[in-house]
Amino acid sequence: MISEKDLEELQKIPLDERVKRVEALLEKKENPRGFELGLLLALKMGQEIREKKPLGSESGDLVASWSDKYSEYLIEEAIASAKEFMLHPGAIAEKIKAGMNKFEQKPEEGQQDAAPEANNG
Repeated sequence: MISEKDLEELQKIPLDERVKRVEALLEKKENPRGFELGLLLALKMGQEIREKKPLGSESGDLVASWSDKYSEYLIEEAIASAKEFMLHPGAIAEKIKAGMNKFEQKPEEGQQDAAPEANNG
């Protein structure tokens, strides 16, 4: 999974290098998530915009190549995620942080709940 830390590190790296890194991460995965494919798609679209190329001139080929590898549902999820990255990058970052906070808090809560029971016995 591409984590919040991965995204923070990506922001410090030039766009072309970001694309290469995300591609490398995804090449190692058998079953990427739509969110992860969407990140790559958004970066590719960002490259097109930066290079003043027509939007979809290269990213469209990327999406077309996915049809042989992934389900239609996953591709649609990736496209929706890319759109969110492009339109609301701050909101995506907040969702990731909230998700990571929930993940990190659950084990702690479980440990805290277990401690009082041990003291009662």
